[in-house]
Amino acid sequence: MKLSDTDIKEIEMVKAKGNIPEHIAIIMDGNGRWAKKRNLPRVAGHHQGVESVRQIVETCVNLGVKILTLYTFSTENWKRPKEEVSTLMRLMVKSLKDETDELHKNKIKLIAIGDLNSLPNIVREELTQAMGKTCNNDKMILNLALSYSGRWELVEAIKNISKQVLENKLNPNEINEEIISKNLLTAGMKDPDLLIRTSGEFRISNFLLWQLAYTEIFISDVFWPDFRCANLLEAVKNYQKRERRFGLVSEQLSNNSNSVNDVNIHSKQAV
Repeated sequence: MKLSDTDIKEIEMVKAKGNIPEHIAIIMDGNGRWAKKRNLPRVAGHHQGVESVRQIVETCVNLGVKILTLYTFSTENWKRPKEEVSTLMRLMVKSLKDETDELHKNKIKLIAIGDLNSLPNIVREELTQAMGKTCNNDKMILNLALSYSGRWELVEAIKNISKQVLENKLNPNEINEEIISKNLLTAGMKDPDLLIRTSGEFRISNFLLWQLAYTEIFISDVFWPDFRCANLLEAVKNYQKRERRFGLVSEQLSNNSNSVNDVNIHSKQAV
């Protein structure tokens, strides 16, 4: 679903106010409930949700967002009914086939984080091709969290750091926040400025547990299949009104802006 002229005008108005989040992360929730409300099978919600992804990606590109991370499929989702999981995998393959050329045309770089080895071969193959084709694009990063778990990611990071210590490549006393960040799947990415969760649920569901430490959170009551440009702009406008203190008080921010940089070292890493 393409953006309307009204959407474009609204985007420009929001953009003109400045303070656009560089990294937006979204927990795309409510597909099943959207379908149930309409007496449709759950998979109908997933199919409709693809339309939301298209419009939100386009909106973020027009806003000037640098990174968009979508919680696409969690490790817990493998426990869902086999038919639903199979449908989701087929839908993922189809979406990659249908959208890669458009992503490339718009200079969007596609990447993925998670236990990618657990994905079916056909999904990995399409994903690898899509990432390869878009690898040199630099307008925006579209980061898909696939077979992803925040706790799993932290466990893997701890394993990697432990290996470095055992191989005498790292002194245990040197382990700090920056070292941990460098061993996460998001190494080199700025931490999310804004997390949006759709469908009105107040939880982060094992998503980017380390990276969300100082992220601003916006909860939308809208189910993901109905989430559109106007809903994203509502979240961004709410973000623009907030004062990000990173554990400090307002007076400290006005007196010494460098304090924020000291507190939020790993979230300021260059992309």
